[in-house]
Amino acid sequence: MTARVDVTRAWAARLRRAAPALRTVAATLAAAQAAPALTALPGVRACCLPGLNGGVGAGRVALTFDDGPDPESTPWFLAVLAEHSVRATFFVLGSMLDRSPQLGRRIADAGHEVAVHGWDHHNLLLRGPVATWRDLVRTRDLVTRVTGRAPRYFRPPYGVLTGSALFAARRLDLRPVLWTCWGRDWTRTATSATVYDTVRAGLGSGGTVLLHDSDCTSAPGAWRSSLGALPRLLAECRRQGWSVGPLGEQRAAAR
Repeated sequence: MTARVDVTRAWAARLRRAAPALRTVAATLAAAQAAPALTALPGVRACCLPGLNGGVGAGRVALTFDDGPDPESTPWFLAVLAEHSVRATFFVLGSMLDRSPQLGRRIADAGHEVAVHGWDHHNLLLRGPVATWRDLVRTRDLVTRVTGRAPRYFRPPYGVLTGSALFAARRLDLRPVLWTCWGRDWTRTATSATVYDTVRAGLGSGGTVLLHDSDCTSAPGAWRSSLGALPRLLAECRRQGWSVGPLGEQRAAAR
């Protein structure tokens, strides 16, 4: 009995001595997980990792949409894009694509690029490494089955990257891409005019535009403001002489 007590005390002493090192390791792991989230701040992104903006080159604009495909709204966007002979990149949610695979095929068949936005619209800071890995794998595999093409790009929900997400994206050969300007088209007060003005304020040659083709995570009906702004936005890009297209095509042309 005495021997057992001595062993227990010895291990307790070792743990007390190791506690500072364990706290340091835990703090380092937490920092590695959370630090990439700082790139959600445009200033940090532009200064430290400008490649996250898309990097499509001068004279080009990448047009991207998040949160679809949605049978109620996405077909309207496809119609406007077809009318203007423009293709785009659709960052889809796996849960939405799983409900409407035929719409996902329609997007791809129309020449648009389909990319990964995650399975559900969860902040990845609240998900661990295993859950993040499963989330991205599940979505990537579904996109590949539905479209017949492996996706190349990944945009995290809310634009919040984590160490786990970066690791998973690299292993899955997915390039993380955020944006240079958005329309704040998910809000209840958004209108086509406010969306256009907000995008235009940050739009420039080599930019990546973020809009939403679904309101599944936005105010009900918010997608209509984005749809209403789209023709005017495309006209402005033409006026400036900027080519508009999907990320992959624009990056390839720039190279």
